[in-house]
Amino acid sequence: MDIKQLYDLYKQHPCITTDSRDCPEGSIFLALKGASFNGNQFAVQALQKGCAYAIVDEDIEQAAPEASALASRIIRVDNCLQTFKNLAREHRRQFSIPVIAITGTNGKTTTKELVRAVLAEKYNVLATEGNFNNDVGVPKTLLRLNSSHEIAIIEMGASHPGDIKTLAETAEPTCGLITNVGRAHLQGFGSFEGVVKTKTELYDYLRTRDDGLIFLDADNDYLVDQIRDDDTLWITPYSSDPEKQYQCISGEVTECNPLLKFRWRKPLRDLEEEGASTKWHKVQTQLIGAYNLDNLLAAIAVGINFGVDRKQICHALENYQPTNNRSQLVQTASNTLIVDAYNANPSSMAAALDNFRLVQAEKKMLILGDMRELGESSAEEHQKTVDSIGQMGIDQVWLVGDEFGKTQCNYRKLHDVEEAKAAIQAEHPQGFTILVKGSNSTRLYQLPALL
Repeated sequence: MDIKQLYDLYKQHPCITTDSRDCPEGSIFLALKGASFNGNQFAVQALQKGCAYAIVDEDIEQAAPEASALASRIIRVDNCLQTFKNLAREHRRQFSIPVIAITGTNGKTTTKELVRAVLAEKYNVLATEGNFNNDVGVPKTLLRLNSSHEIAIIEMGASHPGDIKTLAETAEPTCGLITNVGRAHLQGFGSFEGVVKTKTELYDYLRTRDDGLIFLDADNDYLVDQIRDDDTLWITPYSSDPEKQYQCISGEVTECNPLLKFRWRKPLRDLEEEGASTKWHKVQTQLIGAYNLDNLLAAIAVGINFGVDRKQICHALENYQPTNNRSQLVQTASNTLIVDAYNANPSSMAAALDNFRLVQAEKKMLILGDMRELGESSAEEHQKTVDSIGQMGIDQVWLVGDEFGKTQCNYRKLHDVEEAKAAIQAEHPQGFTILVKGSNSTRLYQLPALL
């Protein structure tokens, strides 16, 4: 069965499930594989629960004799994951709407949510839910497209070379936004140069389109170098550098203690051509951290490109509430928390610490968790982080995890989140402003409820 035939079948049964515990009547079960599961083993069960068809990539009759009686409802393919991608791409091709791909080392989920908020002021938007940004999450998002959607925003994550190329070829975006490039997932990429090459695979894909548009952080030299003298891409630049205000959508932080307040305006060149006022638009956000300015400017650039009014843009950014342990300000009965415990790598950790250095508070405390997937650079990067804390004037520093445990320092070291919980329950820190930052797998997100 080729992809056209399979898509015709999907139109008759427009619900794909990859979980045999969730089998809506008349849906199609797709047997994906993972490190600890094999969906082929559950195909018969899915059919018995109500799925109309099951797509498999193994001979399941030997393991499940009852499959013979269900043979007419079992579709054999070479590779279920690739079939999932192909099916999602075929569905995406039914829609001629703009598709915006967002990737980057840091800030891609926050930027995606800010872009969604801005565009939702004017359009019906489909966007990646949570961080479903891998080779399973992207097809799932694409298959949610329907005739009511006017714009789609697809987040794309990567941990190995070629990941963004594959996701772009699945989603076929018309626009691209790379938030930044930094030292993350080095174990998979091999080097920082590998990170840059992989993220900019998005630019490589957009060069194949006549309408390829990128939203460019003009302050990021690594990204600028990738498109210098490139006449194959349409470019909408943004910047926080005052010297670039003539060409770029520009912005600057006006206050950050701890919530970010900033101002922005369109390129002065455009304002002069329009005969418009060059005044700034002021925005009070609910975000922590000056490092979020670039994410906000990216959302503004997208909004302006798609004709969202400046008042609508400001309204969206002022009302956006961060969630999922990303740049959240949490006030408890005992402490003020800055919770940024969803992800951590050397660049995002440095940005969080730089911002925390500027926060005014009588007593400050750091609870930092390991930065994962740094490979051979792990020891060096954790030591750099520890060394950077020395001049910050922090009253208490807790380091959580084996990697921080190897560093040379006099700060308090805790083996894991359970030890951190026990310490909090025994000592009850009070009156602190506390930054909680670490990779998601360190589970520091469990701490705010105790602080």
